Amino acid sequence: MTPVLSATARRRQRQILLALGACALAVLVLSCLVGSVSLPLAELPASLWQIVRGEAVSMDATLLELRLSRAASAFATGAGLSLAGVMMQALLRNPLADPYVLGISSGAAVGALCALLLGAALWLVDLAALGGALGIALLLYALARRDLGGQLQRELAGDTSTLLLTGVILASACMALVTLMLSIAPDSRLRGMVFWMIGDLGGVQWRLLPWLLLGGALLFARRQARAMNVLALHAEAAAALGVHVARLRRALFICAGLLTAGAVTTAGAIGFVGLIVPHACRIAFGPDHRLLLPASALAGGAFLVLADTLARSLLAPQQLPVGVLTALIGVPIFLIQLHQLHRVRGGRP
Repeated sequence: MTPVLSATARRRQRQILLALGACALAVLVLSCLVGSVSLPLAELPASLWQIVRGEAVSMDATLLELRLSRAASAFATGAGLSLAGVMMQALLRNPLADPYVLGISSGAAVGALCALLLGAALWLVDLAALGGALGIALLLYALARRDLGGQLQRELAGDTSTLLLTGVILASACMALVTLMLSIAPDSRLRGMVFWMIGDLGGVQWRLLPWLLLGGALLFARRQARAMNVLALHAEAAAALGVHVARLRRALFICAGLLTAGAVTTAGAIGFVGLIVPHACRIAFGPDHRLLLPASALAGGAFLVLADTLARSLLAPQQLPVGVLTALIGVPIFLIQLHQLHRVRGGRP
């Protein structure tokens, strides 16, 4: 296992997490104040107190309540996607892995758009999105079961996991189904379907599910962080140190799938958050998962809250889907990482 942290290292981790927590809190406050109608900072405590007491009757308090619930949902979604990205990257030992690339988000889009096309109620849309995400996750697990079982000899031979390629293929199939549904959708439902497919937080209210999944995933990650450090280097080394590789891989895959399912039912198929944030945190704070996991969760939540604030403020009163901004940032980072990975491997696929 990785060595026990020294007192200096523990103090550094606490300082980093406190700084990230402060940044996340500042972004949440900014999100509550900024928009097509700005709220004065001096009025924030009074409006918040009205909400706490259940007296949200003033215009400022009502607007703050709407923005606060949207920001809280954005934070839980971004933190969950970032945490899922870290788990996928440790599982595959590949910095290009994230739930969006592996097709889990696309599966949720298929389920949700099918329900929207049929004119289903909102709770059925959420249920269909959850079923689509879990369905693709289970299919991906079945198709790549041997890789998740810890095939050490294949890794020693230099053969990379086929899980990433399988996910990309499934994502392409899902997007073909999405295109089919969009092509036959009536005009009255087309706009909502497009916004959901891209990823949008407009009209999102407070939801408990992503917070419950996030809390459970953080508890699991805290217990498995040291084992993930070794697994991210090599499965053989992890097995030699007593890590049950197959069990850990399955647990990481299931946990990442549940986090993604909870995120997409809240905000739609938002892409690249699980790629951008873990990559930036790994560069800034190092590869130790004892710090990387909570740091990515805090940074991912703050990143999506900030992106959503920009999405509803840049062209106010018109609102952009937040998935547009995350994709514009994520695509070039994905291409840069792909080029770097290709160069490190000496041109091998």
